[in-house]
Amino acid sequence: MSRWGRIRPALMAWLLLGAAALPGTTALTACSRSETPGAKAEGRVPGVAVVVAPVTARDVPVRVRAIGNVQASATVSVLSQIGGEITKIHFKEGQDVATGDLLFTIDPRTFEAALQQARAQLAQHQAQITQAEANLARDKAQHDNAVVEEDRYRRLVDGGMIAREQYDQIRTNELSLAATIKAGQAAVETARAVVRADEAAVENMRLQLAYTQIRAPFDGRTGNLLIHQGNVVKANDVGNPLVVINRIHPIYVTFAVPEQELERIKRYRAIGALRVEAVPSGAVPRPVRGDLSFVNNAVDTATGMIQLKASFDNADNALWPGQFADVVLTLTTETGALVVPSQAIQSGQQGTYVFVVKPDLTVESRPVTPGLVDGRETVITKGLSAGERVVIDGQLRLVPGARVDIKT
Repeated sequence: MSRWGRIRPALMAWLLLGAAALPGTTALTACSRSETPGAKAEGRVPGVAVVVAPVTARDVPVRVRAIGNVQASATVSVLSQIGGEITKIHFKEGQDVATGDLLFTIDPRTFEAALQQARAQLAQHQAQITQAEANLARDKAQHDNAVVEEDRYRRLVDGGMIAREQYDQIRTNELSLAATIKAGQAAVETARAVVRADEAAVENMRLQLAYTQIRAPFDGRTGNLLIHQGNVVKANDVGNPLVVINRIHPIYVTFAVPEQELERIKRYRAIGALRVEAVPSGAVPRPVRGDLSFVNNAVDTATGMIQLKASFDNADNALWPGQFADVVLTLTTETGALVVPSQAIQSGQQGTYVFVVKPDLTVESRPVTPGLVDGRETVITKGLSAGERVVIDGQLRLVPGARVDIKT
């Protein structure tokens, strides 16, 4: 053996002993950085640090979510049915009004004068009826007397006691009075017809006078005042409404869902009323509860969506026409469904799976069949049992059979 061959083993031993004695040297004595305190204390191989969650059983509502738009249950543009000057406005913009509340007054003087004139004409023609009926009664009395005379003279002429010419005069007088009665009856009917026309004219004038007071057609809230006192309005001026009133109690929220949901909606609606929650945008979202009240009679062929409508009492005015709101339609509730946090579900070539932590702290890759998604949790219809633990964080470092250390 050469001299270097004899010196080399001694030199290597001296270097190793020196390195072990140096302060702060950790190359040969420090434990692995990946060891957890539990693994180090137990003296075993450290596992992969993961976060787990239990598989729980609970009742899960079956929901359909959409974005909806709030609409008034009724909207009316208030118009004037007559022309004239606005003399008074009886409400303020944005005010709640009730059915029959007075909104506007139009100058009534022209219509009051026309009504008085129609009433006077009616009274005049009613007096003419009275006169015609009196004349008719007189003519009937005269005719009755003429009938008696005609009968007496007819017997006399038949007995040869008077000349035929004398009887003919009595007979002619009786026929003349009968014709006069018919003329009197016609005059009475004519006068009555004139009176009926006058009554219609009076009613029309009364109606025109009533139109000078414009009232609210239903309970609602007024919008912008589009005309002011002193303005002259036209009758039925569709392009220039006086004010727009919206009914907001109740109120509607319209929304659309994919046509694939239509069959389920029809099936569950046939069983009972379907509850709907609307959450309008705001600093503190407040869900408002109502009922599904309308399903459109056709699917929109351009979008493949079906329009729905829900009605809400809206007692606290949480919903306002024109708002957008998150809508949740609850169809039914699945009792005792198994749910896991959605982040536990992984996708692979064989489908969806989760890592299940076994009692010996090793993991198993188990195929599962996910169902409904409820918030941050997903229903598992097949593959898991209640009480099992699934990994929800740290899956990227796991393989089947790997040992894990559970982080809290």
